[in-house]
Order: sequence, then structure tokens, then C-alpha cells
Amino acid sequence: MAKKAEVKELLEAGVHFGHLTRKWNPNMAPYIYMERNGIHVINLYKTVAKLEEANEALSKIAASGRKILFVATKKQAKDIVAEKVANVNMPYITERWPGGMLTNFVTIRKAVKKMASIDRMKKDGTFNTLSKKERLQVDRLRAKLEKNLGSISDMTRLPGALFIVDTMREHIAVKEAQKLNIPIFAMVDTNSDPRPINYVIPSNDDASKSINIILTEVTNAIAAGLEERKSEKQAEKEGVAQETAAPSKAEVVEKVEEEKAVTAKAPKEEKAEAPKAKDTPEQVKDDAEVISEKKEKPEAKKAVKAESDDLTKIEGIGPKAAEALSNAGIDSYAKLAKANADKIKEILTEASSRMAHLDPGSWPKQAKMAADGNWDELQDWQEKAKGGVE
Repeated sequence: MAKKAEVKELLEAGVHFGHLTRKWNPNMAPYIYMERNGIHVINLYKTVAKLEEANEALSKIAASGRKILFVATKKQAKDIVAEKVANVNMPYITERWPGGMLTNFVTIRKAVKKMASIDRMKKDGTFNTLSKKERLQVDRLRAKLEKNLGSISDMTRLPGALFIVDTMREHIAVKEAQKLNIPIFAMVDTNSDPRPINYVIPSNDDASKSINIILTEVTNAIAAGLEERKSEKQAEKEGVAQETAAPSKAEVVEKVEEEKAVTAKAPKEEKAEAPKAKDTPEQVKDDAEVISEKKEKPEAKKAVKAESDDLTKIEGIGPKAAEALSNAGIDSYAKLAKANADKIKEILTEASSRMAHLDPGSWPKQAKMAADGNWDELQDWQEKAKGGVE
């Protein structure tokens, strides 16, 4: 486990320095220790406690395999974030925040793919067939995309969390994360509003030393989470290797004996069925009808099952939402009844940002009624409630 930050280290790095008292945000009052020479001083004991809480949460997110997007476009933080975050292989934004980076993620991904297509052009020789002017234009476009989006080229889906340096400057990123219910971790100074932030780290977000020490602690926690994930995967591989190991000699002998017993019984069964060839035409006709009935029964059962698992009968679930849930393994009323609303929301958002507005809070309750066969009760509930529409 990484060494925890101490108050003395934070004090030496100037993490306690806030802004002028006239620029303060009253919501930061619980994190302010005192006022000295017209400047607010941050309570470092609370900073340490909040930093430990944030590190624990970030470690869990990293261990789950989700990405954490770091956002810091101010001059003091750019180089520090790029250096520290690259070591743990996480995405980061240090240039201008592209509008719709999260809420219009599909379009951002298209721009990243454009960058990859230009690289392919250079490899397969297509780039050399262009005129000099066209090559220059393509090179400029590639450089621009690399500068703004190169650090997020590996982020194929919405991040599991955001870490922000200076929430006042990155207010657009905060709003986008709030819309999509993405957890926000942030260094919050005395002039910022801590209310929209899920994990507040009260600290000086202007000094490079302060930013450096906080980022070091945070990236160490993420590295610990990644190491934990790596060890878990290694343990799983070893377990699978043991299960798929070659069978013992005794098991092979037992299997051969079973196969011999089955082949010895097979001729007797064929002889017992032989006299049926002398059946009368009426009996043959009756047997054909029985066989056709048996074939029809499984189809009928399948039809009933398909109808009972039609998730679109739940108020608020459209065809696209139903498809996203089925792809995630929630393809029956019973499974939907047991599912967590937050997990459902995450599945829908990952499938398409257009479904991020859906409210699945009542879906498990409706699914429980459907699974129990209480269709009248479900219909009454849906008539009274205001259902969302995909």
C-alpha cells in the first residue's frame, strides 16, 4: 500500500494557501481553518481525510477496469498532469476542453478514428499519392487532432470518473459529468463551489507544488488499483489452467469403460424397435399425429417465453433500451426485477448517450409485477404513473 500523505508534507508544498477572503465561496467554509493577512487558510487535516477517501474510491474504479479522465487546462497543471497520468495509462485533457466531450462522446470518437485513419494512410502508401497541398492539409489536421485528442485515443467508452484541477476553470466539464451522473473528483480551492463535486479535495489549485503532491498521491492510489486488477486476472488464469489440465489415467479408463457399456446396449435397443415396421396404416397415422403434437408443444412454450420476456411492456423501456439490456444479460423480467437502478442507468448510458435521460428507478418494481404474473396490477400502476419515453 502506498504511503499516505502527511500534514507536514502538504504544508511544505503550500496546499493550505487559499484565495483572498473577498473572493471566497461561502460553501467552502467547513474546509477553511482561519484567515491570515486577508487570505484564507485551508484546514489540512480535512484535506488529508478527504484525500484518503478519494484515493480509496479511485483505487476501486481503477481495479474495476474503468478509465479515469483527468482534466487540467491551466498552465501550472498541464505538464504535471501529462507526466503523472501517463505513468498509469489514463486519459487526460490538458488543452481546451472540447464541448460535448462527454455528452456527445460518439462525435468525439469519430474525430479520434479520423486520426487513426490518417495513420493507416501513411502506412499503406495512400498518403504519398496525394498532392503536396493535400498532404500538408492532412498533416495539419493530424497535428491538431493529436494536440487536442491524442491523450484520449485509448478511451473507447465514457470514463468511470473525472478528476479535475480547478473546477471554476473547468465548469463545462463539471456540468457534462453531472448530466451523465459520472463521479467527479476535484482539487477545490476556497473560491470554488464544492456542492457539485462528489469527492472534494480542499487544496490550493494554483501552485504547481500543491498540484504535484496531490496528483502524486492520486496516481499512486490508481496504480495500486491497477496492480490489484492485474493480480486478480493472473489468479483467474491460473485457476482456469488448473481446471483445463489433462485428465488423470483413472479418469481416462473410467470414460473408456462407460463408452463400451453404451455401445454394448445399443444393438439391443435397435432390435426392440424393429417389430414396429408391421404397424397398420391407422396406427402409423395416429403416431404421426402424436409426433406432430410433440413438435408443436416446444414451439408454443418458446412463444410464451418470448412474450413473457418482452421488456418493452415495462413503462419507459423502448426497443433500443430493451436491446441494450438484453446485450448486458438482463433479458427477462426476473433479472430486471433483481437489477439495481444505477447499474441499469450505466448500461443504457454506455450503449448510447441518447438514453442517458431515461429514469430506470421504477423498472425493477414493474418487472417484479410482470415476473409474478400480476399484469392487472402492473397495468393499473402504469396508468397512474408518469412513464418515461425512450
